[in-house]
Amino acid sequence: MPTLPDFRLETYFAKWEFNARYHLTASDAQTHSLSELLALADDDGRERWESLTLGYTETRGLPSLREEIAATYSEAEPDDILCFAGAEEAIYLAMRALLEPTDHLVVLTPNYQAAETVPLAVCEVTGVALRPEDNWALDVDAVAQAVRPNTRMVSVNFPNNPTGAVPTQESWLDLVRLCEDRGITLFSDEVYRGLELTRPPLPQATDLSSTALSLNVMSKAYGLPGLRIGWIACRDSAVLDKLERAKHYTTICNSAPSEVLALIALRARDHLLDRNRRIVAENLPVFTEFFAGYPDLFEFTPPDGGCVCFPRYRGPDGVEAMCTDLVEQAGVLLLPASIYSSALTETPGDRFRVGLGRSNPTEALAAWSDWLEKRG
Repeated sequence: MPTLPDFRLETYFAKWEFNARYHLTASDAQTHSLSELLALADDDGRERWESLTLGYTETRGLPSLREEIAATYSEAEPDDILCFAGAEEAIYLAMRALLEPTDHLVVLTPNYQAAETVPLAVCEVTGVALRPEDNWALDVDAVAQAVRPNTRMVSVNFPNNPTGAVPTQESWLDLVRLCEDRGITLFSDEVYRGLELTRPPLPQATDLSSTALSLNVMSKAYGLPGLRIGWIACRDSAVLDKLERAKHYTTICNSAPSEVLALIALRARDHLLDRNRRIVAENLPVFTEFFAGYPDLFEFTPPDGGCVCFPRYRGPDGVEAMCTDLVEQAGVLLLPASIYSSALTETPGDRFRVGLGRSNPTEALAAWSDWLEKRG
């Protein structure tokens, strides 16, 4: 198989994420401290935490955790859940274990890089672009045109990273039917589900199709990336069996403390999601006012969902230079368009990712504003 390319986002973050003073491009919602999370525990969760032993855990995940995850779906049962070390392990193993060199995959762009580069290391891949002139809308006809006789999988991510797009329910159901009718596996990255802003949450793919895979994680909408607990829900037992055997070659099992903490968090999921939706909703007018103050430089459209979005930069220096100079001179971190470039389709070169899910962004925006004013 081809060697995987540099993971541009992680390489960029390795340099800046913990060195920049202001992380204004975070992809996760505001997190909790350990003490805050434990304060949300019920009696069972507290007892599990206090009596926890640090041995190996079950490969598929703590049974009670899988029960709680299954409760977030309308059709999935605990046996339909397989836990992973975050979403990235799940993406990597799903693409490596479920695709063959003779297969073909269709993926939407722009995207989280692993959704494109991991399958490209296995088989042929066609990209279908979400376009800013269409408000990043899902074009099911374009997906259908990209499908080939050997297409094994269609990979999507909604609410989308980095655009914040959420398709209409009609187009989403059309996509599910397309995959079902053609015998194609739908891989649905749903890690921002629960942070929808302008539209209701879409039905989860695995609830609509017995062959679809729904990916989720504690990192994004729940704001607990340090737990490193993600999962795939799928009602096809043969698929989960294959993924379990693949996991034997990576993490084998999950962290016992993380599983208990994830169980506590999911039992308090309404509280966590309500809080994080409120933070995004409170931040939106703050960011809207900031960008409106520089109409010659920025074009900002609020996202439909999630806690990231993809504004446009109109400055003559270009978005790459702006992002580099801003973090080096003012300590404000953004992600430039090059992080989301694709080998498969044209992607906008004048965009940058902003995170809306962290509390109190005003100091970072003030530093950005001061930098812009000093530049003249």
